[in-house]
Amino acid sequence: MIDLRGDCERCFGLCCVALPFAASADFARDKPAGKPCPNLGDDHRCGIHARLRTEGYTGCTVYDCFGAGQKVSQVTFGGRDWRDGPRADARRMFDVFPVVRQLHELLWYLAEALTLPAARPVHADLRRMLERTEALTRGSAEELTALDVPAHRQEVNLLLLRTSELVRAGVGGRKKKDRRGADLMGARLQGADLRGASLRGAYLIAADLTGADLRGADLIGADLRDADLTDADLTGAFFLTQPQLNAARGGAGTRLPRSVTRPVHWAA
Repeated sequence: MIDLRGDCERCFGLCCVALPFAASADFARDKPAGKPCPNLGDDHRCGIHARLRTEGYTGCTVYDCFGAGQKVSQVTFGGRDWRDGPRADARRMFDVFPVVRQLHELLWYLAEALTLPAARPVHADLRRMLERTEALTRGSAEELTALDVPAHRQEVNLLLLRTSELVRAGVGGRKKKDRRGADLMGARLQGADLRGASLRGAYLIAADLTGADLRGADLIGADLRDADLTDADLTGAFFLTQPQLNAARGGAGTRLPRSVTRPVHWAA
């Protein structure tokens, strides 16, 4: 079974070091790539983990590495802590981490596609692509930094597009809305019927989706930051990731697919 959920206990705090962030609504301060976050302890734990949102680090509560952190820490670099070796080794680890994170996100989509009965006609191709992508994640640091990730992503995306067509065709027997890449920022979509819609890459930032019907919708890459999903029905929605959901707002009445969990902060 491929490990596609972050396990901080087996990682050396890579997301808190390798990645940059800029002072904004998501982060309280600037931090360049390769520099440890000031909240990162010597034990690779976050010193304000329980207070991230109140301290202005909402972006940290949204992020998920899809298991790339422990893969790079324990597999690519064999359990070697970036703090213990030469600076060049640390830089190499920080360069590899975002590459493996992208590959693990693709693995998440491929693994989910293989659970969708309607996509059975392409299951064999999906399985081969999943195995190929997993093999890439186990390459050396040199192989990973040289990898053409956009080209590989394009190959995967062709299969995911076909998966989407097959799955959405069986939703409701009606013409499906194509909102791919649509600018729906702040849109008033209360109670909207979006069953089987393609919302791939749609900008739904701060959109009001209260009570909307998103059953069987394709949500890959949709920007759900501050979107209101209160009482929305996302049952059967696919290619929805935990980071997308963590960035949105919702409540106890929001119905979710089994591939994700209800964000803790929704209770507040």
